[in-house]
Amino acid sequence: MITAICPGSYDPVTNGHLDVIARAAGIFDRVVVGVVGEPRHKTPMFGVEERVEFLQGALSNLDNVEIDVFRELVVEFAKKWDAKAIVKGLRVISDFEWEFQMNQLNRHLAPDVETVYVMASPQVSFVSSSGVKEIAAFGGDISALVPEPVARRFKDLFPNGRPGTPENPTE
Repeated sequence: MITAICPGSYDPVTNGHLDVIARAAGIFDRVVVGVVGEPRHKTPMFGVEERVEFLQGALSNLDNVEIDVFRELVVEFAKKWDAKAIVKGLRVISDFEWEFQMNQLNRHLAPDVETVYVMASPQVSFVSSSGVKEIAAFGGDISALVPEPVARRFKDLFPNGRPGTPENPTE
């Protein structure tokens, strides 16, 4: 049995994540979706339990997919599951730059674990968790970008949207 892991913060899970996970499930015998318990590079909007719950609901139709929370190096998580591959989705060139660096570090730590990149499908290549959060916070419709429970949760969090306009991160 060949196992792959799909690590991420999934804050929240998007249809882009689901696309990559489903495609990985078609390639590997078992896919373990690894939810980062305590991300170091950002503070999650949703707690780990809620992120796992969103994933469980969205992936229940895939028999060879499991979900687990991890708080160690991704290569240690891969070893824990005896995974041969780390699956990462790529949307844009800037994703590749970051993932290339991570791949080199991971190969240094665990040369026997390969990283496999799955290009985002065109219909979800523009979807990011941060973009979804921004749209939802200002009252925009994200129903086509995320699973229904995620969209519903955002409606509960931001029933009328925030006043003002989104900030331009380049300013």
